[in-house]
Amino acid sequence: MIKNQKINFIYGKNPVTEALLKNPKRINKIYIQKDLFFDNRMKKILDLARENKIVVKMTSLKKILQNDEELLKQNPNLQGVIASVSPIEYIELDDFLEKQKEKEGFSKLVVLDNVSDPNNFAAIIRTVAASGFDGILVSNHRAAPITSTVEKISSGAINCVPIIKTSSLSCAIDQLKKADYWVIATQMEAKDNYYEIDYTDMNFALLMGSEGKGITKTLLNKADYTVKIKSNFESLNVSTAAGIIMYEAIRQIETKK
Repeated sequence: MIKNQKINFIYGKNPVTEALLKNPKRINKIYIQKDLFFDNRMKKILDLARENKIVVKMTSLKKILQNDEELLKQNPNLQGVIASVSPIEYIELDDFLEKQKEKEGFSKLVVLDNVSDPNNFAAIIRTVAASGFDGILVSNHRAAPITSTVEKISSGAINCVPIIKTSSLSCAIDQLKKADYWVIATQMEAKDNYYEIDYTDMNFALLMGSEGKGITKTLLNKADYTVKIKSNFESLNVSTAAGIIMYEAIRQIETKK
């Protein structure tokens, strides 16, 4: 496991609830704004904290966050609750591949190259969790870090999705190919439309790049398939494009059952 050292707090009712449900051991302490009215969601947080024997403190949230300048600059909507948490643990690719051998059916992975925007990263995490894809592979150097913003926008989905980190996406893709994964890359100039690929009978890695830089040429050259999404606009947001392709793959897989 590789620890991400940049996250100290998560905030908002949904992210805190999801962390309590999916990974309560991450949570060190929960802080709730004093004199706050407790709605049903907040009552659920208290119940889950009690079940997991997590300390809850009523206090001023601004006071708790006074040393977190990066978070305070964003002026976030805390929704009256924050939690101090242990860092998210990234997974090694070797461990991920070993675990995939135990699952039924084929493995489905998203690979992100140059996707550094936290909003896009968080949205993709949510879609991976919702669609049932198996994980996300990112680079040490060309990826958005997992911050409080990513946790908030992902609505806690970060606790459900294995995040694999590598020092070299090129080497990681080579390793995936040796492990019988087919690499499907998105490219505006591609010949095939995304729905013309049969996703049902193979392990595959969906390779996505940012709107600005796209996919690095060395990685694009490793792709077994390149696909496009027809659009009347210049380009789609990467998280939107990823979601379209992921759910097309799921549609095909579910139809074939």
